[in-house]
Amino acid sequence: RNDSPTMPPASTLVNKIKVQLKLSVSRLRMVQQKDTALAKQQRRAMAQLLEQGKEESARIRVENIIRSDMNTELLEILELYCELLTARAGLLEQKECDPGLEEAVKSIIFAAPKVEGVKELGTVRALLVEKYGKEFVLEAVENRDGKVAARVADRLKVEPPRRELVDAYLETIAEAYGVDWPVGTAAAARKRAEEEAEAEGEEDDDDDEPSGGQKVRALEAPLEAEELSKATPPRDLVGPKSPVTVVPPSPSTDNVRPRVNLPGPPDLKPGKKMVDAGKAKAAAAAGVNGDKKADGGGGSGGPGGKIPDVDELAKRFAQLKR
Repeated sequence: RNDSPTMPPASTLVNKIKVQLKLSVSRLRMVQQKDTALAKQQRRAMAQLLEQGKEESARIRVENIIRSDMNTELLEILELYCELLTARAGLLEQKECDPGLEEAVKSIIFAAPKVEGVKELGTVRALLVEKYGKEFVLEAVENRDGKVAARVADRLKVEPPRRELVDAYLETIAEAYGVDWPVGTAAAARKRAEEEAEAEGEEDDDDDEPSGGQKVRALEAPLEAEELSKATPPRDLVGPKSPVTVVPPSPSTDNVRPRVNLPGPPDLKPGKKMVDAGKAKAAAAAGVNGDKKADGGGGSGGPGGKIPDVDELAKRFAQLKR
């Protein structure tokens, strides 16, 4: 007969760990939201103390804000470790702790007793102790092998914050709520902001109007005038131009002296006046010669001389009959 206590099946223990890990994640998120809202109220109170000149009281109370922020960061880290173990739950089936899970498991075992308000995380720690044994838990609690995450161990140290950190917190709070602390800091900050704005404005002006801009424009003006003087005017500005352009034909053996017949009324053709004048001169000359010939032919004005009468015609016929 075996009187030793029976161990629960590994699969049942792993399922319990998975359930508690999911509950721990939900609880950790709720605590973070609560701490964040409380920290905002504390910061507003610190700003009021600084505005009233109670610097020493603000320095003491700001340590609570620093501790609250560090605790919030610790909760975020533990939440990530819980999600990691949930995603790799299959590796929890092994008897020994997998190297990929050792940091997460030992960090949870190390930090769970020191975290307030998350009892589900304590349940996860108890199940991990049952899974891996007391020797494994002692190594994690004492951090003998250094497998506990340094960021977890640093946020669980119990020691007062450094003065530089306190001053940085107070300055940040004063700036966020518009409090002049240390005295004269706000005025100096406004002055620096004004100087920076003026410097940016000057840079913009320099970009819009570069140095020597007037000289550049003065040099550009004569260059433009010189280029315009050298430019060839367009032909459209020389005078009215006929829309019809006729190319004269070249001479050939059939037409030695070709002529161009322009379209349109004859009165508008070029050289019309010259042709008319030539014709008038020719007509005048012909009239003079005709008068002379008429006078020479018997004084008759007709072109064939004097017309014979009936008697003369009868005489000519009689001669022809003979």
